[in-house]
Amino acid sequence: MITGELKSKVDSIWDTIWTGGITSPITVLEQITYLMFMKLLDDNQLKAESNANILGVQLKNKLFKDGTCIISENPRVETDYKNLRWNIFHNFEPEKMLSNIQTYVFPFIKTIGGDGKDTAFSRYMKDTVFLIPTAKVLAKVVDGIDSMDMNNKDIMGDIYEYLLGKIAAAGENGQFRTPRHIINMIVQLMKPTLKDKILDPAMGSAGFLLSSANYVSEHQGKELMKTDNLKYYKGEMFSGFDTDQSMLRIGAMNMMLHGVEEPNIKYQDSLSGANIERNAYSLIMANPPFTGSVFQEEISKDLLALCKTKKTELLFMALFIKMLKTGGRCASIVPDGVLFGGSTAHKALRKELVENQHLRAVISMPSGVFKPYAGVSTAVLVFTKTNAGGTDKVWFYDMKTDGFSLDDKRNPIEQNDIPDIIERFNNLDKEDARERTEQSFFVPKEEIAENNYDLSINKYKKVEYKPVEYPPTTVILAEIENLNKQVVQETAELRKLLGL
Repeated sequence: MITGELKSKVDSIWDTIWTGGITSPITVLEQITYLMFMKLLDDNQLKAESNANILGVQLKNKLFKDGTCIISENPRVETDYKNLRWNIFHNFEPEKMLSNIQTYVFPFIKTIGGDGKDTAFSRYMKDTVFLIPTAKVLAKVVDGIDSMDMNNKDIMGDIYEYLLGKIAAAGENGQFRTPRHIINMIVQLMKPTLKDKILDPAMGSAGFLLSSANYVSEHQGKELMKTDNLKYYKGEMFSGFDTDQSMLRIGAMNMMLHGVEEPNIKYQDSLSGANIERNAYSLIMANPPFTGSVFQEEISKDLLALCKTKKTELLFMALFIKMLKTGGRCASIVPDGVLFGGSTAHKALRKELVENQHLRAVISMPSGVFKPYAGVSTAVLVFTKTNAGGTDKVWFYDMKTDGFSLDDKRNPIEQNDIPDIIERFNNLDKEDARERTEQSFFVPKEEIAENNYDLSINKYKKVEYKPVEYPPTTVILAEIENLNKQVVQETAELRKLLGL
């Protein structure tokens, strides 16, 4: 999420493009992300060159060839590769800068990482168009982007989330990002490794994939130095599906900027019969759409066999079970209705998780986590696919705060349960002794089954009522009489002052 000065700068860039004649909000959003990508791409290259100089090694330049760069879309168009770089062309005169981006830079970035191959990035950039209308508008936007602090690893995602909030559709069709600190919490709970094959079948701007890539890079840096591991990390380790081309494009851009050049990102309705992948992934993390339904005739039949419904939040949970390998793990955000809904489909899904899989944890989150986009209460369900049961007890945690105020402003605050959640989840052997009056506790499977597989924490949490002792009525009456005397006395004094 963005606040303060950065928010003002983004608003100014938006207004500049809008005033320049582009009145489609989606088009404004896309043009901003294209220019930000150009800037971040060059920033990454400058860092790589600086590190290579410090280490005294020769940098293998995959993005820019030495000398003349030939744009693959038109072999007859040539320019000095330096002219493709933000740190060079942002100093050009506005007219020259606009011509340079239109003729060379934008066609070039559309082909990055392709090398003639059909990669996610080249696939979703292929039909894009650079539409900044005038040199004056471009110069102002470039200056605005230059003034931003771009050190945030996922600044494109943060700004994209904010821009979506400026569009009327945001929040109505599910197009808003999961807050990054919630994504990071889930990734730290699941601890992805290079042995995992990771999927988000409702990927949006690829937040879960990006956080997983960062976690693996941070915790298995030495292993990533091995050629086979690096090749796997840059390609088939990460998969993501979505039905929104703009989301796929921003996701592919984000993955490219984080060193994952060939992820399996594709346009696909994950719930439809066209998705035939089953038993394929070792780790799924997702925040699937909370609202809406789909045409029943398009839903994959094996999902309906597990959970006969048109509700997407239930169907996605069924999908996760089907797409995981045996032994695979899943952590998914769900609306609270999934935990206690009384329909046959709700109960069937919960029974499946408890009886046939290994349901490990239910982390209840406060309703303000997704504000200002949505106020729905949510939880994180964590389970392992076994197809043979394994649930003996389920760990519940009642998150009160996530480090931000729970109103629409979402200002940072000191109170934050997330570090405690991670600490307790990683040491579940110490949780057995906790009472139901505490913030976390275990509930045995038998008790959950007796309660129609209800997974809402309030069903099991015990509230400690402390008796309040009031003084005797004689004392209370004496206090009232004294107050009345005081009122009469002060009223008389006021009359004297007023000469009445």
